[in-house]
Amino acid sequence: MILHDYWRSSAAFRVRIALALKGIEPGRRYVHLRKGEQRAQAFLATNPQGLVPVLEDGPLALTQSLAIIEYLDETHPEPPLLPARPAERAWVRAVALAVACDIHPLNNLRVLEYLARELNADAAARDRWYAHWVSGGLAALERMLAARPGPGPFCLGRTPTLADICLVPQVFNARRYRVPVDPYPLVLAVVDECMRLPAFDLAQPAKQPDAEA
Repeated sequence: MILHDYWRSSAAFRVRIALALKGIEPGRRYVHLRKGEQRAQAFLATNPQGLVPVLEDGPLALTQSLAIIEYLDETHPEPPLLPARPAERAWVRAVALAVACDIHPLNNLRVLEYLARELNADAAARDRWYAHWVSGGLAALERMLAARPGPGPFCLGRTPTLADICLVPQVFNARRYRVPVDPYPLVLAVVDECMRLPAFDLAQPAKQPDAEA
């Protein structure tokens, strides 16, 4: 396997966690998003969207972090990243999608660059945009955790799931942009529990080979 990666990409962070939980060590190719390497023709031939992560597994070039993670869960079923019960599995997917579909897309690099380049939004305006959507999203996740259909200490149950894999990188991003996260104690308790595991700790951005000071 080969993972096309960028240290600060939260979507790639998710896949790094999943690979580590599965005990898989892929080859790594680094795509520097700030330098525009994702727009190179060679990379676009691998992923026409020009996004990371991409996971190559033999002849397959898999894109979209959640699709990659579910592929890994189906091809390497231990440990499972989705609960066995349909209702719990749906809840875990709902938390994951709340991050991957509702919070992250509004605040990724492409959107922030467009706000600056096309709409002339200065840094303060972009920070307000970021904080607005992230704060609202984390508040919703806090309420979801308060009403979860079972105990913790992870998002649901005693082992991490797809929900935790998505939640942790989003909180890392919130902290990076100095969005207050103290109002979300249930979210933070889950993140703290996850970060005790080597799979989460070693996947964090600052510990990647391509990380910048």
